[in-house]
Amino acid sequence: MDTAIFFRVWRFIRIPLGIILIFFIGLVIYRMPVVIEKQKTEEAVLRIHAQKITLDDVMGTKLPPEPNRELNDSTIEGIDANQNGIRDDVELAIFKEYPNSAKTRAVLLQYALALQMEVRQLTLNEDIVNVILEEDSRAGDCIADTLVPRKSLESSRNYSDIEKIDAYIKFVDERQFNTNERKTAKKKFYEHMGSYSNSPKASCDIDTLLLSN
Repeated sequence: MDTAIFFRVWRFIRIPLGIILIFFIGLVIYRMPVVIEKQKTEEAVLRIHAQKITLDDVMGTKLPPEPNRELNDSTIEGIDANQNGIRDDVELAIFKEYPNSAKTRAVLLQYALALQMEVRQLTLNEDIVNVILEEDSRAGDCIADTLVPRKSLESSRNYSDIEKIDAYIKFVDERQFNTNERKTAKKKFYEHMGSYSNSPKASCDIDTLLLSN
């Protein structure tokens, strides 16, 4: 192409091309926070799904020391010295209350782990909250199925059974949300709640049938 013709064409198209380029850059900048949040959400969801209690947790192989109460309650997350995702004071309370029942410890530790997930997230949005609520639901089902099983698949639980399930859940709830700051964090967590469904996965992290008591 002749140089003169090229420059004439360039003078004609440079403004539209510049507008398109500016629009594209603006779109990228505008979408960047959305892309970053989506990536953080996907990473958080993977971490949530990956975190499970182990047999070592249930058997107390690496029980943490008793935490300093003032230091432990100075933050919403508290202290998790053995880094198993469960706050140390809640973990120790479960062991003290049920020293002779591995099955009870297994299901209550799983529930405590799910509750701790609620206050440990750096990012909270509907997707993350719903995934954690699915874990809460799984843990609740695990408590019910293990400690207060139905007489048959077709039968429903009576009022006494529901009271027993509620008592186990309340035991963990009262210890998990034992400060005003933690109660407030729980309320903020539920502000992001959307619709969610029960997880199709098995309700218990540990196969409680393998535990003798």
